[in-house]
Amino acid sequence: MIRYLNVLSIAALVGSAAYAYSIKYETMRYSAEIVKLKHSIEREHTNIGMLRAEWAHLTNPARIQVLADRHLEMQAVSVDQIVKPSDLPERPQRVDTIGRKLEALGLGDVTSTPAQKRAGSTTPTSGGR
Repeated sequence: MIRYLNVLSIAALVGSAAYAYSIKYETMRYSAEIVKLKHSIEREHTNIGMLRAEWAHLTNPARIQVLADRHLEMQAVSVDQIVKPSDLPERPQRVDTIGRKLEALGLGDVTSTPAQKRAGSTTPTSGGR
């Protein structure tokens, strides 16, 4: 009986040692993965900083002005170009072609809703707004 307890205790000891080592190596594997992810995050932060610097360079007003002067052949704004809004020509009115077609067909009149027909009224309502 004592030999069975000794064998059982040795098996338990070996099993617990194997379990402890498996936990240790799993922890080491996770820590290595964490280090890789931290390096990846640091690399992405560096890339973001580089992209921000590149964006700041590309949107620099002085650089854009040089490009505009070189490629767009624009004239500089002079004082006599600035006018009052009342001096500007009137904008042409938009033409409602669908509305005109409906009026030509006689469908441009105001119609009543089913609720108004029940009440006996022919004037449209504002819809409760």
